[in-house]
Amino acid sequence: MIAWSRRNNIKLVIAIAILARLIILLAFPDIFAYTEIAVETHGSVAYDEYALNLLETGVYGREPGIPDAGLPPLYSTLLALIYGVFGRHYIAVAAAHILLDTLSIALLYDICRRLFTESGDTIGALAGLFFALYPYLIFQNLTLNDTALWILLLHLFVWLLVHLRERETLDRHTVLIALAAGAVLGLSTLARALLPPLALLAVIWFRLHLNWRESLLRLLPVAIVSVLALLPWIARGQQIYGGFVPIALNSGENIYQGNNPWTAAVFRAGYDAQWLPPPLDAPPLDDPLARNNHLTNAGWSYLRERPERIPELLWVKLGVYWNVNVTPINNLRQGERLAIDDKGAVVIVSGEGSHIGVTAANAAYQDDSLFNVIGRRVHILYFGGLWLLAIMGVWLSRRQWRALSLLVFVQISQTAMYLLFHPSTRYRSPTDPLLLVFSAVAVVWLLRRWRGRLIHPQSPQSADAEMEL
Repeated sequence: MIAWSRRNNIKLVIAIAILARLIILLAFPDIFAYTEIAVETHGSVAYDEYALNLLETGVYGREPGIPDAGLPPLYSTLLALIYGVFGRHYIAVAAAHILLDTLSIALLYDICRRLFTESGDTIGALAGLFFALYPYLIFQNLTLNDTALWILLLHLFVWLLVHLRERETLDRHTVLIALAAGAVLGLSTLARALLPPLALLAVIWFRLHLNWRESLLRLLPVAIVSVLALLPWIARGQQIYGGFVPIALNSGENIYQGNNPWTAAVFRAGYDAQWLPPPLDAPPLDDPLARNNHLTNAGWSYLRERPERIPELLWVKLGVYWNVNVTPINNLRQGERLAIDDKGAVVIVSGEGSHIGVTAANAAYQDDSLFNVIGRRVHILYFGGLWLLAIMGVWLSRRQWRALSLLVFVQISQTAMYLLFHPSTRYRSPTDPLLLVFSAVAVVWLLRRWRGRLIHPQSPQSADAEMEL
């Protein structure tokens, strides 16, 4: 049985991942069954509306038959495909998300197998197991949001980069891998525009192994294809609005919410910056391009005009992004909105005029619910423990830093992106499986050290020699 499990470790991990998700899905239909009557949608209602309108009218827009670029289109398009084939049912959506998770786990396993010179299969299986049982990602990837899709795109891009670097010659196979990586990079931008910084850092990673000529010849097709993949969507935005649309018209909101005089205070109060009211002089909602440009300029202007505030702002955001608790720590309830008083303090205002985006689902993260009372504690123990092990694993694997720096670059690039905008656990969690690779390194080292002491109780150093990462 032990020998069989070692040969089939990744199959067992995938089976565990599927089983864990099915148990949670079927045990809590009142949370995940958003297609049923009187069940609140956990995730984004907007994705559902876009998908239904695309399916019914053939037009991507939140209002039926009216095209827009309010959100990146990739996830809603996938959702429309699921609805078209299986009908609008939460089981079909959850099954698709579970499939995406299993593909991500398989990619994670192979990434480890290729990057590590020793015990890569064991490390990959352990990292996959940590992902499979990660409570927060189980919850996230059963709700109506793009997290499972984004995790798959991230892992697929990293996996293709690993393959591309392994190619010794610039043959047809190498070119095909580069073209595939470019397509994934471009498509991922139509889900979340976050991978380009990682692509830039990948140049450094390739240069650690290859000369400049070999690196650029492999990565130039990636860049070209990624841009070509975006051109139809960019041209569509130009046609609709008569101006340049930076992928989606929610970018200005994100920039302003993450960079204004009250952002740090809101984060310190434990709330999400998305509930900050827009500036009073912002153009109306019916002029989305002008509004997006105005909010973008307001966010960057704040940073230019108040450079002395930038270190504090970045430090607060970093604490939110890498908090072992689930952030935001506090959430608004229905009938509440976030406001700033005359002294610049954060206050919660109730009554008429409350923020239109707050629904009853938000209360699940604020009141005495299962998620808030138990879920947060479980997350602190699970992620907090693995986070400490990951720090240990980074140190243990330092001798392979040239190969493993790609995994570090993932964390650096995504952290930097959300420090520009506004962070939360939901935005960090897609990179967590790649972080947990280092947790697996530490666990393998600890197990081998423990085993060495059992076999050679007088020579504990023998276990250290068994595994030089």
